[in-house]
Amino acid sequence: MKILVIGGSYFFGRVFVMLAAQEHDITVVNRGTYSMEALGVKQIRGDRHDSSLWQGAEGDYDVVVDFCAYNKGDIRTFLDHFNGSIRQYILISTVDVYERVSGEAKGEDAPLESRVFPGEAGAYIAGKVALEEELAEACKEKGIQFTVLRPAILYGPFNYAPRESEYIRFMVQQGILPHITDGTGKFQFVYVKDAAEAVKRCLLNEAAYGQAYNLCQDGMADYDQFYQCLSEAADMEITELPVTCSQAQQQGIPLPFPVTEEETLCYANEKSKAELGIAYTDLREGMAKTYRAFQGVFKS
Repeated sequence: MKILVIGGSYFFGRVFVMLAAQEHDITVVNRGTYSMEALGVKQIRGDRHDSSLWQGAEGDYDVVVDFCAYNKGDIRTFLDHFNGSIRQYILISTVDVYERVSGEAKGEDAPLESRVFPGEAGAYIAGKVALEEELAEACKEKGIQFTVLRPAILYGPFNYAPRESEYIRFMVQQGILPHITDGTGKFQFVYVKDAAEAVKRCLLNEAAYGQAYNLCQDGMADYDQFYQCLSEAADMEITELPVTCSQAQQQGIPLPFPVTEEETLCYANEKSKAELGIAYTDLREGMAKTYRAFQGVFKS
Protein backbone atom coordinates (compact mmCIF):
# COMPACT_ATOMS: atom_id res chain seq x y z
CA MET A 1 0.00 0.00 0.00
CA LYS A 2 1.28 3.47 -0.87
CA ILE A 3 0.72 5.99 1.95
CA LEU A 4 1.34 9.74 2.17
CA VAL A 5 1.78 10.92 5.76
CA ILE A 6 1.45 14.63 6.51
CA GLY A 7 3.35 15.41 9.71
CA GLY A 8 4.51 12.17 11.20
CA SER A 9 7.91 12.96 12.72
CA TYR A 10 6.71 13.67 16.25
CA PHE A 11 5.14 11.23 18.72
CA PHE A 12 1.85 9.75 17.40
CA GLY A 13 2.81 10.20 13.77
CA ARG A 14 6.31 8.88 14.34
CA VAL A 15 5.04 5.75 16.08
CA PHE A 16 2.57 5.11 13.25
CA VAL A 17 5.30 5.51 10.63
CA MET A 18 7.62 3.19 12.56
CA LEU A 19 4.97 0.46 12.62
CA ALA A 20 3.47 0.97 9.16
CA ALA A 21 6.82 1.26 7.35
CA GLN A 22 7.37 -2.43 8.00
CA GLU A 23 4.49 -3.23 5.65
CA HIS A 24 3.85 -0.25 3.38
CA ASP A 25 5.51 2.24 1.02
CA ILE A 26 5.44 5.52 2.95
CA THR A 27 6.25 9.12 2.02
CA VAL A 28 6.33 11.63 4.88
CA VAL A 29 5.80 15.34 4.26
CA ASN A 30 6.76 17.63 7.14
CA ARG A 31 9.07 20.43 8.21
CA GLY A 32 11.89 17.97 8.74
CA THR A 33 12.52 18.63 12.42
CA TYR A 34 13.40 14.97 12.81
CA SER A 35 14.90 12.80 10.10
CA MET A 36 12.69 9.93 8.97
CA GLU A 37 14.86 8.28 6.31
CA ALA A 38 16.36 5.86 8.84
CA LEU A 39 12.89 4.35 9.20
CA GLY A 40 12.96 3.33 5.54
CA VAL A 41 10.58 6.00 4.28
CA LYS A 42 10.85 8.88 1.83
CA GLN A 43 10.80 12.33 3.42
CA ILE A 44 9.82 15.59 1.74
CA ARG A 45 10.61 18.68 3.81
CA GLY A 46 8.54 21.83 3.75
CA ASP A 47 5.65 23.82 5.22
CA ARG A 48 2.24 22.36 4.40
CA HIS A 49 0.86 25.87 3.91
CA ASP A 50 3.22 26.40 0.97
CA SER A 51 1.15 25.28 -2.02
CA SER A 52 4.27 24.62 -4.12
CA LEU A 53 5.32 21.91 -1.64
CA TRP A 54 2.64 19.58 -2.95
CA GLN A 55 4.06 19.56 -6.46
CA GLY A 56 7.00 17.59 -5.10
CA ALA A 57 4.69 15.05 -3.53
CA GLU A 58 2.60 14.42 -6.61
CA GLY A 59 1.66 10.87 -7.46
CA ASP A 60 -0.98 8.27 -6.77
CA TYR A 61 -1.52 7.23 -3.16
CA ASP A 62 -3.85 4.72 -1.62
CA VAL A 63 -4.16 6.65 1.65
CA VAL A 64 -3.27 10.06 3.08
CA VAL A 65 -2.88 10.15 6.87
CA ASP A 66 -2.93 13.73 8.14
CA PHE A 67 -1.43 14.24 11.61
CA CYS A 68 -0.90 18.00 11.52
CA ALA A 69 -4.00 19.72 10.16
CA TYR A 70 -4.89 22.35 12.77
CA ASN A 71 -6.40 25.33 10.97
CA LYS A 72 -9.35 25.75 8.64
CA GLY A 73 -8.09 25.54 5.08
CA ASP A 74 -5.25 23.10 5.76
CA ILE A 75 -7.00 20.22 3.99
CA ARG A 76 -8.19 22.26 1.02
CA THR A 77 -4.75 23.80 0.53
CA PHE A 78 -3.38 20.31 0.14
CA LEU A 79 -6.17 18.82 -1.98
CA ASP A 80 -6.45 21.86 -4.28
CA HIS A 81 -2.72 21.82 -5.10
CA PHE A 82 -1.94 18.12 -5.03
CA ASN A 83 -1.51 16.54 -8.45
CA GLY A 84 -2.38 12.89 -8.09
CA SER A 85 -5.02 10.46 -6.92
CA ILE A 86 -6.07 9.51 -3.37
CA ARG A 87 -8.43 6.71 -2.41
CA GLN A 88 -8.82 7.50 1.31
CA TYR A 89 -8.03 10.45 3.59
CA ILE A 90 -7.58 9.76 7.31
CA LEU A 91 -7.68 12.85 9.54
CA ILE A 92 -6.31 12.77 13.08
CA SER A 93 -8.71 14.91 15.08
CA THR A 94 -9.40 14.86 18.84
CA VAL A 95 -12.13 14.00 21.35
CA ASP A 96 -12.04 17.70 22.26
CA VAL A 97 -14.29 18.43 19.26
CA TYR A 98 -17.38 17.36 21.23
CA GLU A 99 -19.72 19.86 22.84
CA ARG A 100 -18.30 20.52 26.29
CA VAL A 101 -21.11 19.36 28.58
CA SER A 102 -20.77 16.84 31.37
CA GLY A 103 -22.86 13.70 31.57
CA GLU A 104 -22.79 10.34 29.85
CA ALA A 105 -19.84 9.18 27.82
CA LYS A 106 -19.89 10.84 24.41
CA GLY A 107 -20.20 8.55 21.44
CA GLU A 108 -19.21 9.47 17.89
CA ASP A 109 -22.69 10.81 17.11
CA ALA A 110 -22.63 13.38 19.94
CA PRO A 111 -22.89 17.05 18.86
CA LEU A 112 -19.65 18.85 18.09
CA GLU A 113 -18.70 22.10 19.79
CA SER A 114 -20.11 25.16 18.05
CA ARG A 115 -18.74 27.74 20.48
CA VAL A 116 -15.30 29.30 20.17
CA PHE A 117 -13.41 29.50 23.44
CA PRO A 118 -10.61 32.00 24.12
CA GLY A 119 -6.96 31.13 24.09
CA GLU A 120 -4.78 28.56 22.37
CA ALA A 121 -6.90 25.61 23.49
CA GLY A 122 -10.05 27.24 22.14
CA ALA A 123 -8.41 27.89 18.78
CA TYR A 124 -7.23 24.28 18.64
CA ILE A 125 -10.75 22.93 19.24
CA ALA A 126 -12.35 25.32 16.76
CA GLY A 127 -9.75 24.40 14.15
CA LYS A 128 -10.36 20.67 14.50
CA VAL A 129 -14.16 21.09 14.35
CA ALA A 130 -13.84 23.17 11.18
CA LEU A 131 -11.42 20.69 9.63
CA GLU A 132 -13.75 17.73 10.18
CA GLU A 133 -16.43 19.62 8.24
CA GLU A 134 -13.90 20.66 5.60
CA LEU A 135 -12.72 17.08 5.19
CA ALA A 136 -16.22 15.76 4.52
CA GLU A 137 -17.01 18.52 2.02
CA ALA A 138 -13.72 18.44 0.13
CA CYS A 139 -13.56 14.65 -0.08
CA LYS A 140 -17.14 14.46 -1.35
CA GLU A 141 -16.32 16.98 -4.07
CA LYS A 142 -13.22 15.06 -5.15
CA GLY A 143 -14.57 11.54 -4.79
CA ILE A 144 -12.24 10.55 -1.92
CA GLN A 145 -13.26 8.29 0.94
CA PHE A 146 -12.47 9.65 4.42
CA THR A 147 -12.15 8.55 8.04
CA VAL A 148 -11.77 10.62 11.23
CA LEU A 149 -9.92 9.41 14.33
CA ARG A 150 -10.45 11.23 17.63
CA PRO A 151 -7.84 10.23 20.22
CA ALA A 152 -8.09 11.13 23.90
CA ILE A 153 -4.95 12.05 25.88
CA LEU A 154 -2.09 10.27 24.13
CA TYR A 155 0.79 8.90 26.17
CA GLY A 156 3.72 6.61 25.55
CA PRO A 157 7.25 6.47 24.10
CA PHE A 158 8.40 9.57 22.15
CA ASN A 159 5.98 11.87 23.99
CA TYR A 160 8.22 14.76 24.93
CA ALA A 161 5.32 17.05 25.82
CA PRO A 162 5.41 17.92 29.54
CA ARG A 163 3.00 15.18 30.55
CA GLU A 164 3.97 11.72 31.80
CA SER A 165 7.49 12.16 30.46
CA GLU A 166 8.11 15.09 32.81
CA TYR A 167 7.01 13.03 35.81
CA ILE A 168 9.30 10.20 34.69
CA ARG A 169 12.15 12.72 34.41
CA PHE A 170 11.58 13.66 38.06
CA MET A 171 11.72 9.96 38.94
CA VAL A 172 14.89 9.14 37.03
CA GLN A 173 16.90 12.29 37.67
CA GLN A 174 15.74 13.34 41.14
CA GLY A 175 14.34 10.14 42.65
CA ILE A 176 10.99 11.79 43.39
CA LEU A 177 7.49 11.39 42.01
CA PRO A 178 5.03 14.27 42.47
CA HIS A 179 1.64 13.15 43.75
CA ILE A 180 -1.15 15.65 43.15
CA THR A 181 -3.25 15.32 46.28
CA ASP A 182 -6.26 17.56 45.62
CA GLY A 183 -6.95 16.96 41.92
CA THR A 184 -10.57 15.86 41.57
CA GLY A 185 -10.66 15.73 37.78
CA LYS A 186 -10.83 12.52 35.79
CA PHE A 187 -9.53 11.87 32.29
CA GLN A 188 -9.06 9.24 29.60
CA PHE A 189 -5.78 8.15 28.10
CA VAL A 190 -4.90 6.21 24.98
CA TYR A 191 -1.58 4.42 24.60
CA VAL A 192 0.13 5.69 21.47
CA LYS A 193 0.67 2.23 19.97
CA ASP A 194 -3.06 1.50 20.33
CA ALA A 195 -3.81 4.72 18.43
CA ALA A 196 -1.27 3.81 15.74
CA GLU A 197 -2.84 0.37 15.41
CA ALA A 198 -6.24 2.03 14.94
CA VAL A 199 -4.84 4.04 12.02
CA LYS A 200 -3.45 0.86 10.46
CA ARG A 201 -6.81 -0.87 10.78
CA CYS A 202 -8.55 1.99 8.97
CA LEU A 203 -6.29 1.80 5.90
CA LEU A 204 -8.54 1.10 2.90
CA ASN A 205 -11.03 -0.44 5.31
CA GLU A 206 -14.37 0.06 3.56
CA ALA A 207 -16.22 -0.29 6.87
CA ALA A 208 -14.34 2.79 8.12
CA TYR A 209 -15.26 5.01 5.16
CA GLY A 210 -17.28 8.03 6.24
CA GLN A 211 -16.85 7.07 9.91
CA ALA A 212 -15.39 8.70 13.01
CA TYR A 213 -13.87 6.77 15.91
CA ASN A 214 -13.04 7.74 19.47
CA LEU A 215 -9.72 6.29 20.61
CA CYS A 216 -9.57 6.01 24.40
CA GLN A 217 -8.88 3.53 27.14
CA ASP A 218 -11.53 1.62 29.06
CA GLY A 219 -12.62 3.67 32.05
CA MET A 220 -11.38 6.91 33.55
CA ALA A 221 -8.17 7.75 35.39
CA ASP A 222 -7.32 10.39 37.99
CA TYR A 223 -4.15 11.84 39.51
CA ASP A 224 -4.08 9.19 42.24
CA GLN A 225 -4.15 6.39 39.68
CA PHE A 226 -1.59 8.18 37.52
CA TYR A 227 0.75 8.36 40.53
CA GLN A 228 0.13 4.72 41.45
CA CYS A 229 0.82 3.45 37.93
CA LEU A 230 4.13 5.31 37.67
CA SER A 231 5.26 4.38 41.18
CA GLU A 232 4.62 0.70 40.41
CA ALA A 233 6.60 1.01 37.17
CA ALA A 234 9.74 2.28 38.93
CA ASP A 235 12.67 -0.11 39.29
CA MET A 236 14.45 2.16 41.74
CA GLU A 237 13.64 3.74 45.08
CA ILE A 238 11.31 6.67 44.55
CA THR A 239 10.23 9.23 47.14
CA GLU A 240 6.65 10.43 47.00
CA LEU A 241 6.32 14.22 46.79
CA PRO A 242 2.77 15.11 47.87
CA VAL A 243 1.72 18.49 46.44
CA THR A 244 -1.51 20.36 45.95
CA CYS A 245 -2.37 21.81 42.56
CA SER A 246 -1.39 25.25 43.80
CA GLN A 247 1.95 24.00 45.13
CA ALA A 248 2.63 22.17 41.87
CA GLN A 249 2.17 25.39 39.91
CA GLN A 250 4.48 27.26 42.28
CA GLN A 251 7.17 24.56 41.94
CA GLY A 252 6.98 24.27 38.16
CA ILE A 253 5.39 20.82 38.22
CA PRO A 254 3.06 20.45 35.23
CA LEU A 255 -0.63 19.72 35.66
CA PRO A 256 -1.23 18.23 32.22
CA PHE A 257 -4.63 16.65 32.90
CA PRO A 258 -7.99 18.01 34.15
CA VAL A 259 -7.75 18.93 37.82
CA THR A 260 -11.41 19.62 38.66
CA GLU A 261 -14.68 17.73 38.30
CA GLU A 262 -15.97 20.55 36.11
CA GLU A 263 -13.23 19.80 33.57
CA THR A 264 -14.03 16.09 33.48
CA LEU A 265 -15.43 14.75 30.21
CA CYS A 266 -15.98 11.11 29.30
CA TYR A 267 -15.93 9.38 25.91
CA ALA A 268 -17.19 6.03 24.65
CA ASN A 269 -14.84 3.60 22.90
CA GLU A 270 -17.25 0.77 22.01
CA LYS A 271 -17.34 1.66 18.32
CA SER A 272 -13.57 1.46 17.85
CA LYS A 273 -13.46 -1.85 19.71
CA ALA A 274 -16.34 -3.38 17.77
CA GLU A 275 -15.57 -2.09 14.27
CA LEU A 276 -11.76 -1.84 14.35
CA GLY A 277 -11.09 -4.64 16.81
CA ILE A 278 -8.93 -2.48 19.07
CA ALA A 279 -8.03 -3.91 22.48
CA TYR A 280 -6.87 -0.99 24.60
CA THR A 281 -3.72 -1.36 26.69
CA ASP A 282 -4.27 -1.31 30.44
CA LEU A 283 -2.98 1.92 31.96
CA ARG A 284 -0.58 0.15 34.34
CA GLU A 285 0.95 -1.82 31.48
CA GLY A 286 1.17 1.23 29.22
CA MET A 287 2.76 3.44 31.88
CA ALA A 288 5.27 0.70 32.70
CA LYS A 289 6.29 0.50 29.04
CA THR A 290 6.49 4.29 28.89
CA TYR A 291 8.66 4.45 31.99
CA ARG A 292 11.10 1.91 30.54
CA ALA A 293 11.25 3.79 27.25
CA PHE A 294 12.10 7.12 28.90
CA GLN A 295 14.34 5.75 31.63
CA GLY A 296 17.31 5.38 29.31
CA VAL A 297 16.66 8.77 27.72
CA PHE A 298 16.75 10.64 31.02
CA LYS A 299 19.68 8.69 32.43
CA SER A 300 21.93 9.72 29.54
